[in-house]
Amino acid sequence: MVFKQIYEEKLSQYTYLIGCQASGEAIIVDPMRDIDRYQNIAEKDGLRIEAATETHIHADYLSGLREFAEAGAKVYASDEGGSDWKYEWLPGSSYDYQLIKDGDKFSVGNIHFETRHTPGHTPEHLSYLVTDGAAADEPMGILTGDFIFVGDVGRPDLLESAAGQEGVMEASARQLFKSVEKFKSMPEYLQVWPGHGSGSACGKALGSVPESTVGYELRFNPSIQATDTEQHFVDFVLDGQPEPPLYFARMKRDNRSGPTVLGDLPRPSKIEMAKIASRGSQPDATVIDTRGRIEFMNAHLRESLLAQFDKHFNTIVGSYVDENDEIFLIINDEEVDTAIRDLVRIGLDNIQGYATPADLEQFFSLADAEQIETVNFEQARSQITDKEYAILDVRKATEFREGHIEGAVNIAHTRLADEVEKLDQDKDWLVYCRSGRRASVASALLKRNGLNVTYVNDQIEKALNGELVTT
Repeated sequence: MVFKQIYEEKLSQYTYLIGCQASGEAIIVDPMRDIDRYQNIAEKDGLRIEAATETHIHADYLSGLREFAEAGAKVYASDEGGSDWKYEWLPGSSYDYQLIKDGDKFSVGNIHFETRHTPGHTPEHLSYLVTDGAAADEPMGILTGDFIFVGDVGRPDLLESAAGQEGVMEASARQLFKSVEKFKSMPEYLQVWPGHGSGSACGKALGSVPESTVGYELRFNPSIQATDTEQHFVDFVLDGQPEPPLYFARMKRDNRSGPTVLGDLPRPSKIEMAKIASRGSQPDATVIDTRGRIEFMNAHLRESLLAQFDKHFNTIVGSYVDENDEIFLIINDEEVDTAIRDLVRIGLDNIQGYATPADLEQFFSLADAEQIETVNFEQARSQITDKEYAILDVRKATEFREGHIEGAVNIAHTRLADEVEKLDQDKDWLVYCRSGRRASVASALLKRNGLNVTYVNDQIEKALNGELVTT
């Protein structure tokens, strides 16, 4: 058996390629939309990806299931859960597919899969027991998707907090409790192969270790330890969940109805900076500036957004950019291809062109640049007490409760685009977070929306020590 765990850092996501060396066939589990990367990995191992499946309808990226269906692979998809969370794009299609339920079995070469319905994170969620039929007659591990993580369980609130279904998070948590109870009866030697690692917004305390065992999780997973009573588990698992990025709702919608078939990746060309400046200021276009935050604050294009090209790039752009916008990038040449993959994975395909930071610097020698005033907490003391100013804390609600500047408004930076119109347009806004990273992108968003902004580039601990913070 060939077993590959393929990690995507920006989404903290694991995809699995499992193949039978005897038949040359392979299956891909929980693929993202740019499927050529998986096909290339399979080819290097002498395998053909003949099947594709996923554990559930994802919220944090666009699935590659439909791309593989278009490429001729057989698709296995959950037929569990209520009517609201069925795959709408498969039934009645011409694709080669099989809808599967709890206890169903299928094989790829000598590799055998048996499904377990594990609802709670989502109603239709499946996990897969994997048996290497050439060597054993019992499973060696379980693909748990967003059900069991290393050190955590999948959050049961997303149907409500991200997808807008009111009043379902507690019921989902109770479903999850029942699924965990079934997990506790599995053989302790089974390997656990999760769908995400540390940094994913699909849980609140995921570990960075890429795999575990049932026995280890039963002993040391805090969420499983909280299953002494159902109510304790429900309270524990719902408490402190981070605010989901805005684009999660769109991912849920599109993965259910069927992502647009991507085919080849977009290939935007390098274009003149003046054209980007002109087109990017229009209501249906967005310029994404990937430079450092200080460079951006000192000089940037009018109405452009900041999204540094780091592990948070997808989350920021997905939360701030409309899916129909024309997108223009300010980015280094060698980073363009990776950025395109990042964007299409969250359904932002309309990438029209790019220019480099050097092009932008040259443009500013001929045209005026926008700026955002930058201060530290000591410099902001007078503004904090000035009634002309309002204060915005863009940390998570759990962080805000631990201590914040008196009078601050709290909106998590990944939810800000939906709330910005509610902010007082007549105030000057002082924006801060824990270290300045989240506040920088939030400041750019507020500036784009016409608000007067001062960006605090500083550590919140300094405000704590300076007695600017209340709890």
